[in-house]
Amino acid sequence: MGIYTLKAESVLKSGFAVENTAGKFTIIADEPASMRGTDTGMNPVEMLLCALGACQCITARFLARSQRFDLQDYRVALEGDLDPAGFMKGAEGVCPGFQQVRVTVYIKANATAEEIDRFVDLVQKRCPVGDTLCHGVPVVKRHIVEE
Repeated sequence: MGIYTLKAESVLKSGFAVENTAGKFTIIADEPASMRGTDTGMNPVEMLLCALGACQCITARFLARSQRFDLQDYRVALEGDLDPAGFMKGAEGVCPGFQQVRVTVYIKANATAEEIDRFVDLVQKRCPVGDTLCHGVPVVKRHIVEE
């Protein structure tokens, strides 16, 4: 297997609403009314939490099949701490992104506690979104000025 390139596009619409497209799917991101958005979708950092949770759930299902692990239920609850002063005001020393993300896994499986711990650790290790967040990835910026 070689490298597989995924593509997405985000287009600013009215206000803070952004239409995000990948393949045949579209998701609207926005900000709540309290942040002067129109509240037509979750905000991007909420989408990031959802992307991590979804990726862990999908990874769990995939690994359960390949590992012959009797997974009956898997749910991920996520919390992220964000200081708006980093984004909104560019406050010195304040990170504009999450300062910490906490992941709580709820799992039901026909397995021992040790087997469940090993399985959840494997999910964490093999989750592509989690790996990207934990280890970072270069983001190469290209810009084109349209006239």
